[in-house]
Amino acid sequence: MRLLPLAFAALLSVSLVVAAEPAKPATDQYFLGPDSKPQEGVAKGTVTKATIISKVYDGRTFNYQVYVPAKYDGSKPAAVFVGQDGNNFVRAINEQTKQPGAWHVPVVFDNLIHKKEMPITIGIFIDPSSQQQRANEYDTLSDRYARFVIDEVLPEVGKTYRLTKDPDGRAIAGFSSGAICAFTVAWERPDAFRKVVSFFGSFTSIGYRPAQGDRPMQPGGDLYPTLIRRNPIKPLTVFLQDGSNDLNNQFGSWWLANQQMLAALVWANANADQRKSPGPRYRVNHAWGDGGHTANHGAAIFPDVMRWLWQGYEPKD
Repeated sequence: MRLLPLAFAALLSVSLVVAAEPAKPATDQYFLGPDSKPQEGVAKGTVTKATIISKVYDGRTFNYQVYVPAKYDGSKPAAVFVGQDGNNFVRAINEQTKQPGAWHVPVVFDNLIHKKEMPITIGIFIDPSSQQQRANEYDTLSDRYARFVIDEVLPEVGKTYRLTKDPDGRAIAGFSSGAICAFTVAWERPDAFRKVVSFFGSFTSIGYRPAQGDRPMQPGGDLYPTLIRRNPIKPLTVFLQDGSNDLNNQFGSWWLANQQMLAALVWANANADQRKSPGPRYRVNHAWGDGGHTANHGAAIFPDVMRWLWQGYEPKD
């Protein structure tokens, strides 16, 4: 109920009946379209499970799944899509809730590859080594996870399938902490990955650790807008998604953090244009919604994000 100004309220000598405020519209209401559902006449790809013991992570075991489209025949290297929290992207059923999975990525890939709206792409969907290690692996600003993917996972999958070495043919994606992890891989190694998709990314202070003893301060992901503004532009394609009801806690505001990321990327391009600086520009797009820290919005737009991500891509090998 809104309070009346005191001067105005003093003029009233009768009891007030205050009308109820109108109900707020429901938020986070997004629905999957036809490209996220099996279509008649579209061949299904296969998904197989595997594990890898990482030397980069001192012997930790990671589970991952590999999606291979029906049209892949090995005659040419396939494009690559790497997803963090991988089982969430590929699972048909959420084992905890017994509800359908949110993302339906293999189905989306089947449909878009069938319609030639994305290249023949092999998907590699990696889970963290454990939930206890997830923040350490995903939210840390370093090249460690990039080395794990590039030097260990890709060569292992490459033993069975031909994968492109063209960085423009490699995409990496995630949601929440998996999203900042994806951005970090491309930021650290644009020679290997140049396409990034972030759904409600955790560009916040989760990874921050204060200096202690001989250990220096460890920055969190909230540093990225500063790094983007203060470093030369990298040849990256970046898609950002978030909702206005995302988390706001001791680590930061996810909604504001994602807007800061977009503002920094756009500013970097504008500044380079103004200075007539040679070199690359960020190719950037975004979708803001009213959702929370959920997959609802991201999953609903996922097919369109993939279309945009791969638009104009021509294989080089």
